[in-house]
This record gives sequence, structure tokens and C-alpha cells, in this order.
Amino acid sequence: MTNKNILDGSGPLLPQSALWEPFIFTKEEIDAEIERLAAIPKPANGRRRSYFVHPANLRSVGLAPGIQVSLDVLLPGEETATFRQNSSQVNFVIRGRGRSEVDGQVRETSLHDVWNTPSMRVYLHKNTGDDLYVRLTYSNAALLEMMNIHFQEENPDVASPSEIGHGSEEHDPAKVNPFGTFQLNEGGAWLMPYERLINPPCQESLALFWPWADVKENLDKLEALGKEYIGRRLYLLWNPATGRTNGTTPNFFATMTLRPPKIVDRPHRHSSAAINYYFSGSGRSTVEGKVYEWKAGDLMLSAPGWAVHNHASYDEPVYELTIQDQPLNIVMESLLWQESLKEPPALLGVQQGFATNRVEVAA
Repeated sequence: MTNKNILDGSGPLLPQSALWEPFIFTKEEIDAEIERLAAIPKPANGRRRSYFVHPANLRSVGLAPGIQVSLDVLLPGEETATFRQNSSQVNFVIRGRGRSEVDGQVRETSLHDVWNTPSMRVYLHKNTGDDLYVRLTYSNAALLEMMNIHFQEENPDVASPSEIGHGSEEHDPAKVNPFGTFQLNEGGAWLMPYERLINPPCQESLALFWPWADVKENLDKLEALGKEYIGRRLYLLWNPATGRTNGTTPNFFATMTLRPPKIVDRPHRHSSAAINYYFSGSGRSTVEGKVYEWKAGDLMLSAPGWAVHNHASYDEPVYELTIQDQPLNIVMESLLWQESLKEPPALLGVQQGFATNRVEVAA
């Protein structure tokens, strides 16, 4: 008898899942949800939160398969309990001002500021202003939920990873493999013992802060590149701990983009998914031949993985925050990127990437 859980994959390749459609949560819908959250009784943990879920998502509370986006609201004077989880976050203020404490580091935050919260760091948020304090929180929790490994804890009573010194134990030769890690053959294969497997080199992961005023000052300089520039006028909010994967967290990059009036991008595509929050201006996105219009205050899954797309601004400058799971795809060697549909795709992080004409137009 054939086991029904064994699937025959002989012959033709299995059919691929259909691309998720782009999806927009409008400013009006978001504003209404902010007011609804502000009106409910304060939860015991202080977290007034809603999740933006794609209608095709039946497995997690994600706006993209691996990206969770939440709306967090605090009334004046309110603060949350302390939390920690093994997902990492990008935080973005869309209204009011407040204070965030991450791993004992306190920062005053205001409109359009961005910061990251590394995995398993103890954190809390507080409203220090007279208005509502509203944030968008992006995390890889959706991916961890599908893997069934998302750890979350309220009011943790243990130290953060950065405060724990596992390496302080006295050296015991009996616990160390005497052969160590060594090259097995001339082809480049190696063997590593268990002792190193369960104690990999540590990479410091800091909570970093990108104040909007400082970012905008540098971003606005890119307008001078003119309409002849074929790239996108943006800056990655880079976390050096992510190294060659170009991330804000190990999973995501966060970029701030300026689109001058009447700028149209070239159609392109990439295997990473993109979520845009537009906080100034208006425009349109064309995805797989279908046009979607957006305006300031809208949140949009603008580029489902491997969907052909481009964006255009209307009559005023557009500012937007974009979250993509590019760093994760680079680590997995799955980041296919086609900057121009006239060129073949490249496997970024493994193959040579693409160049723009910035040197020419900036000369």
C-alpha cells in the first residue's frame, strides 16, 4: 500500500504556487484602525496591536510569506510591558513621539525615525508625547511561525544575550575535540567537530537608530541625479553586522527612497518580496501588467517575489520606506535579480550584480 504522504515527483516538475497579488491597505483604513485600537481598554501588557495580513496568507499573520507587519498604538503616558522574541524587527514611527528601550539602551523617537530590534533583546516602548504614538513594526515572525519556531515572552526575567557570558567557563580539555576543524580534501571540503558546531563564532548584533532628519538630509541630495539616472534614489539603512548581505536586520533591508515628480522606474524583478509605506506624495505601481495607484499613508505589498514591476511618481516628490527580505535570500543563495528585462537575471551574492549610470549623470 502506498503511503498517502509520499508524493511522486517523477517526470515533469511540480507546479509552482501562484504569485500573491499586490495588496494595498489605504491611509483611511489604517487611520480607522488606529482610532479603533486607541479606543479599546488598555491590554494588560500594554500592547495595542493589529496585523496586516494578505488575503492569500493561510499559514501566518504575514503581509508577505516571510514578512509580518503590525500596527502598534500607545496613548499618551502609556507604555508596554517588556518583551523579547527570537524574531528581529524594524520599527518605524508614523505618528507622535515616544521612547524605546532596547537592551537597556534608551532612545527618543519621533516621526519617520527607524530603528532595529535584534533577536532576543529585551525591549519596551512608551508614549512621551501628547498625541498617539503609532509605529509600524516589521519582523520575520511570519517566517518563524511557518517553521513553527517563533518564541515570544512577556516580562522576561533573564538577561539579554549580550549580557550572558557563556565563554567564561574554565577550559576543560576533555570537552574539546583534539582534531579540531580541518580540510578533508583538495576540493575544498572540510570537517568540523561537534564542539565547534554548537559554539559558533559570535557576531555582535546592535540595536541601531536612523533619525529621519539625518536620513532625509542625505536622501534629498540624490534628486540632483536628474531624469537621466537609471537607478533608484535610495539609501539602505545598513547594519554592518549583516556584512555582505546588505541588511538592516539579518532578514530584511530597510531603504528610504526619494522619487522626484514624474519619475518612472524601469521594469525589473527579484525573488525577494517588497513592502512599501508611502509617507509623502502619490503615484502608481505596475505589477505583472496591472496598475495600482497609491498615495501618502498607504501600505502596500508592492512586489511579490519574482513579479515584474515598476513604480512612477505623480506631480510631487514621493518618500517611502521599503522593506525587502533580500538579506535572507542572499544567505540562502536564492536572490535572483533582473535589473533590466533585457538582461538575464543574476544570482546576487554569488554572481556579479548590476551597475547604474550614476558616475555619468553625476559628472
